[in-house]
Amino acid sequence: MKRFYKEATAAPAQGGWQVQLDGRGVKTAGGNQQVVPSEALASTLAAEWAAQEETIVPASFVLRDLADYAIDVVAADPAELRTTLLRFAETDTLCYRAEPGEPLHARQLERWEPLLSVAEARDGVQFERISGVIHRAQPPETLARLAQRLERLDPLALAALNTLASLAASLVIGLAALEPDADAGALWIAAELEEEWQAELWGRDAEAEERRARRAAAFANAVRFAALARLGARND
Repeated sequence: MKRFYKEATAAPAQGGWQVQLDGRGVKTAGGNQQVVPSEALASTLAAEWAAQEETIVPASFVLRDLADYAIDVVAADPAELRTTLLRFAETDTLCYRAEPGEPLHARQLERWEPLLSVAEARDGVQFERISGVIHRAQPPETLARLAQRLERLDPLALAALNTLASLAASLVIGLAALEPDADAGALWIAAELEEEWQAELWGRDAEAEERRARRAAAFANAVRFAALARLGARND
């Protein structure tokens, strides 16, 4: 598609902020008004439009896609996504460790245990740690508390969390990435610990490294999206 507008700006709209292309408000892929809660997020979305050259590159609208998903899909049925996200807690990768005494277990303990401990203190829960890959259920009380935590998240935060938890195979990492002081880089290192371990053991493959880079970028963009959206809530 050829670029069809001259200027992309962020402007106030009913319920928040919206990107305008030559003064006309942008809609989502589903045809809804793409209104977001913060000027910061709307300005960043406008920057994606402004960065387009003669030909529009759909794949470059990373944050727009997240906003559309939040408005078109998540807002329509947040309970469905909350149910999906809670499954990541039931099989959270941070809870599944190598056997004690193995080198991998030591690294998992170093990188993962602090994240679990912080999550337990923050949310008042207790996670089961498992050696091996055989599934063990998490305490019902833990899942109930986490469900309550998810209910407090708005559609934009849930949309970001869906990307984060999916990439990390961990609700704990995903929720940590939503915190205002989140260190996205450190959290991604924890998320890909086992993949990095395999690369160190067996060598690095160019195709696998490219895939890891794409996943790392997607994780960082989801953290950024959530942070920009949260700025609006702080000012309310």
